[in-house]
Amino acid sequence: MYVRAAAALASVTGSVVIGVLVLPAAAEAATGHGRPVVIAHRGASAYAPENTLEAIDEADDLDTTWVENDVQRTKDGVLVVIHDTTLNRTTDVEQVFPDRAPWNVRDFTAAEIERLDAGSWKGAEFAGERVPTLHEYLRRVDHNRQKLLMEIKSPELYPGIEAQILRQLRADGWLRYDHVRDRLVVQSFSADSMRTMHALRPAIKTGFLGTPAVADLPAYAQFVDQINPSNTTIDADYVRAVHAVKGAHKKRLEVNTWTVNDAATAQRVAAFGVDGIITNAPDVVSDAVDD
Repeated sequence: MYVRAAAALASVTGSVVIGVLVLPAAAEAATGHGRPVVIAHRGASAYAPENTLEAIDEADDLDTTWVENDVQRTKDGVLVVIHDTTLNRTTDVEQVFPDRAPWNVRDFTAAEIERLDAGSWKGAEFAGERVPTLHEYLRRVDHNRQKLLMEIKSPELYPGIEAQILRQLRADGWLRYDHVRDRLVVQSFSADSMRTMHALRPAIKTGFLGTPAVADLPAYAQFVDQINPSNTTIDADYVRAVHAVKGAHKKRLEVNTWTVNDAATAQRVAAFGVDGIITNAPDVVSDAVDD
């Protein structure tokens, strides 16, 4: 549809990211892995405005089953999908509300955010795209029969957001057995948030975004199923060490790495045996690991 353009480490109180990758046959033979999945980072964000409904659809057009997003809360308590804790990078908030700096998401109502253009920064063809509510986002992912890696962004700013997200997931049918089993992972840089999510709804798979020390992995494994590090912080030994530990659901911890947008890096991390790659350009990564 559009032209295809081919991190710090988190502390124990940091938000999780998840991805998926595709291992070439040689790597599969060497690691014993099957073929992983590619996850579209904030949707197919290389080609459409990140975290918008258009980005979900673009990922669907690329046959990408998994999408990743970021969830925050407005001043009046509505869950919205946006990455930054401020609005000015990806919307026209500075023009619409020039006197409201620093334009924190939590300082605006849902109705005010609905007025913002969240697409023009990416290109004139995306003018009029909006910051979606989580309800709108879940409906679109379900409509496309996609799967969701949901990041709780900066949960320390939004007390109680874990329980609120669960209520929204329930209202939109995302706590049904088939969704919880196959179509949903919740992640965060905050270990405390993932500990809370696991306690509230143990059936949901959870992930920690970061690269914990190997010695600390058993502690994380009490409440997460995935360890999701930056691709710049791992090697094959680290991936093997994570796989050697069983997570909260008594299955081996998974490793999903981010954010990989070029073929060479995709092939490098695939050879490490990671379970997933998260990427802005899912077509580039898929082609690379299939090559």
